[in-house]
Amino acid sequence: MKGGLLVCGTTSDAGKSFFVAGLCRLLARRGVKVAPFKAQNMALNAAVTADGAEIGHAQWVQAMAAGVEPEAAMNPVLLKPTSDRTSQVVVMGRPAGVQSAAEYHGSKPDLLPVVLRALAELRSRYDVVICEGAGSPAEINLLDRDIVNLPLAHAAGLPAIVVGDIDRGGVFAALHGTVELLPAHLRCLVRGFVINRLRGDPALLGDARAELERRSGVPTLGVLPHVPGADLDAEDSLTLDGFGAVSEPSPGAGVEADADVLDVAAIRWPRVANAGDLDPLRLEPHVRVRWVRSVADLGLPDLVLLPGSKNTRGDLAWFRSTGLADAVDRAAAGGDTAVVAVCAGVQMAGGPIDDPQGVEGPPGTDRGLGWLPVATRFAGDKVLDRPAGAAVAGPGAGQRVAGYRIHHGRVRPAGAAAAWLTADDGQAIGWHAGAVCGTTLHGLFEADGFRAAVLGWAAERSGKRWRPGGLRFADARMARLDRIADAIEAHVDLSMLFRIVEEADR
Repeated sequence: MKGGLLVCGTTSDAGKSFFVAGLCRLLARRGVKVAPFKAQNMALNAAVTADGAEIGHAQWVQAMAAGVEPEAAMNPVLLKPTSDRTSQVVVMGRPAGVQSAAEYHGSKPDLLPVVLRALAELRSRYDVVICEGAGSPAEINLLDRDIVNLPLAHAAGLPAIVVGDIDRGGVFAALHGTVELLPAHLRCLVRGFVINRLRGDPALLGDARAELERRSGVPTLGVLPHVPGADLDAEDSLTLDGFGAVSEPSPGAGVEADADVLDVAAIRWPRVANAGDLDPLRLEPHVRVRWVRSVADLGLPDLVLLPGSKNTRGDLAWFRSTGLADAVDRAAAGGDTAVVAVCAGVQMAGGPIDDPQGVEGPPGTDRGLGWLPVATRFAGDKVLDRPAGAAVAGPGAGQRVAGYRIHHGRVRPAGAAAAWLTADDGQAIGWHAGAVCGTTLHGLFEADGFRAAVLGWAAERSGKRWRPGGLRFADARMARLDRIADAIEAHVDLSMLFRIVEEADR
């Protein structure tokens, strides 16, 4: 098979990333050399490639589904919001400055050649490239300079399908309205619909699919059921805010039946980044992970996670103003609650945060929380790497860790800071003091032995009886991707879908 496809959605979080990941996995299982692509992604959940490029986390996972190495060409433009009106623009894996929405819209003609070159280069090396759109392809206020949806497909000679989410209601109106708003030269590129997240009986749809095709001229290729656990690796804020605790396993799933449930509270910053760090914790048997936005929500958790942020000083000010910073401090000082801070979280937990160039907001220096003896200084260039190492002291001592770093803020010891994690080159990448541990490393909880040890430390501090379930996160992630591929295989007309893929111009 040779060709390509653009997967659009009626809205954000309709299931584009889900479908692209599942289709990449399905084709890879059939021996097709396939790669993902998203011209422009807007997300604060990112990952680092082997050669030190920053791309959207969704494309990184889609590459894993395809069984290929992630690379910058798979996501040539990444937008990382820094406020409601500005974003850091990352081009071919490297930061290219901060722009307002209007400035970015004006720069799109210059970015289109970059996007088309990246796509053409991937298509020259892969049999099939599955592209993902962004938002809706029918945003008529942005259509004249759209570089990620149907204008891109038109320029690259790609057919398209549109995914709609039936779980939120109004899917038939959304699908029909999407194509109805498109100009004729783009409307003809839409070759099929996919209905996503059906929780009920497909028979209840009656003849709606046929009626939709009669009105729009576009066939519905399939109706996908709701797939539990599909929100893992999510990057859309709609999905992030919707996740709750993963269902606890039945007795015999690797832990003792009377084990206590660990309560993990993750602070939901206004500009939270790399929330995928929580996913391995969410899959652990008898661990409840929840977002916290207020003192009333906090309670007395066993473990508080301070995740990454794209606006460290701004989110620190929010943390203090809500009273949450003091509440977490009291809980940790009481001896029952452990704290793990990641990336921006460790910057907040330390001492001075100095941003002389105004990399993340107005130039200036703020006082950190003082929980760890470290200091942070921002620089214009960004650290992008994938270190591996080990815990040398504190929770998880002796366990291997690996992950990636994405930050402008350099964290350094300030005084007698005790190393927690050390990279293989000898560089300290984590520190600990009492109930608080912090690191600049994302993805650290994907290391199964280390994750179990840190959760065990939190359980011991709170006096709970908890045992690890022996989960291998890499296996759980691949099993999720296989479930999505299985759903596509079972519920989508693959002969029709593959014919559409093969329509792509080469």
